[in-house]
Amino acid sequence: MQWKLDEERVPYPQALAEMDRLVRAIRAGDEPERVWFIEHPPLYTAGSSAKPEDLQDPGRFPTFAAGRGGQWTYHGPGQRVAYVMLDLERAHGTVPARDLRAYVHGLEEWVIRTLDRFNIRGERRPGRVGIWVADRVAGTEAKIAAIGVRVTRWVSWHGMAINLEPDLGHFAGIVPCGIREYGVTSLHALGIAVTMAELDAALAASWAEVFGSALVRG
Repeated sequence: MQWKLDEERVPYPQALAEMDRLVRAIRAGDEPERVWFIEHPPLYTAGSSAKPEDLQDPGRFPTFAAGRGGQWTYHGPGQRVAYVMLDLERAHGTVPARDLRAYVHGLEEWVIRTLDRFNIRGERRPGRVGIWVADRVAGTEAKIAAIGVRVTRWVSWHGMAINLEPDLGHFAGIVPCGIREYGVTSLHALGIAVTMAELDAALAASWAEVFGSALVRG
């Protein structure tokens, strides 16, 4: 499985265009499946279920229609975004063919296993999309990773975003994923001062445990 890392921040429209191209090429058999690690400049994206009133500060950052499922999401520096383009007509490790629910579960498991390498317990919550951790400062829970996917002719795109050290104040311009009762956090906010390179290495190492093949950097 090939993975690509972009060192420069990628504008969101450029990322959408490249994912669209890759999805078509993967379905045609002209490109290998790919996991794309990037960062974006600060922006908000709206999924197919996003409510206009949940964009609370429209002028703060650029906003984009994402074309994925879900609601409002923030992307920005210090956040690792992983766009996953797989041919879901075949099985991948623990994920059977043509099973979207199992694929989303696999993305969640990938994040959970990655966090476990830093002694962080990430958990799923019924009715709440993403991966959640205990926020000991606030005495509640907070989201550390967001997940949103789209599937075109059984090729996946979009994926997940995990907070390493973004400016958490930037999330105040939206209601993240439509959930008002809980906040967001990051590895650094939890006291885990790892680098982006270390997070990438953990993500690459955890991938095969879930999806069954090693990530090879292309």
